[in-house]
Amino acid sequence: MSIPTLALNNGRALPAIGFGTYNLRGEPGAAAVASAITTGYRLLDTALNYENEGAVGDGIRASGVDREDIIVTSKLPGRFHGHKETFVGFEESRALLGLDYVDLYLIHWPLPKVGKYLDTWRAMIELRDQGLVRSIGVSNFTIEQLTRLADETGVVPAVNQVELHPRFPQAELRAFHTEHGIVTESWSPLGNRSEITAEPVITRIAADHGVTATQAVLRWHVQLGAIPIPKSANPARQRENIDLFSFELDDAEVSAISALESGRLWGGDPDTHEEF
Repeated sequence: MSIPTLALNNGRALPAIGFGTYNLRGEPGAAAVASAITTGYRLLDTALNYENEGAVGDGIRASGVDREDIIVTSKLPGRFHGHKETFVGFEESRALLGLDYVDLYLIHWPLPKVGKYLDTWRAMIELRDQGLVRSIGVSNFTIEQLTRLADETGVVPAVNQVELHPRFPQAELRAFHTEHGIVTESWSPLGNRSEITAEPVITRIAADHGVTATQAVLRWHVQLGAIPIPKSANPARQRENIDLFSFELDDAEVSAISALESGRLWGGDPDTHEEF
């Protein structure tokens, strides 16, 4: 299966779809990760706070696919914000993953009340320069926070991973990302899945293309220029989620799905959310 890629601002690239691992733990989690890799996923998403980096590393090794062909993402939690602390948090993730390097490392939340995300970002730059991380980015950052990082350090994040789904398409933020060469990744890309995929506009669009409602929504992400990161431990669902590149929505269909906007679903406002 040929999956398109999106260029990063540091000369590297990411596949147009990734595999989420939230709540995939232990041996079943490792098996799900191995299955996803075998299915064709090459971008894996985890975090220290997911408590499953060991399972992700085990799944990578069990897959039989060359490590160099897999892009591993992890995220630094709030309790490790700060310059020195960032290195401690990274080494914990690296040890749990059992890997020599991490391909994409993100600040999980900005935590503006803590006020250390700028020092954290400077440490991330050092990790990249040392070759321990290949690309650096952030998660759940606002336009103002992204601007501060770039203005204070001269380094623009390669990625901002944010809540993005038909209920919350984030048009203004995505436009800013495009303007500044930041790739958008979508967490919770299906939103409240059972509700979203039952929306009449989505079921109609899916039927018109002979695909599932889930595929229609994930294809919408792709055409917005965002990388969706769906999660499933079910091999059949994994195959369904990645099979997005043999059909295309027209502009009216993309707009119709975007028109379902109603706001955040999970209450994670980056200006107030705290997660350690």
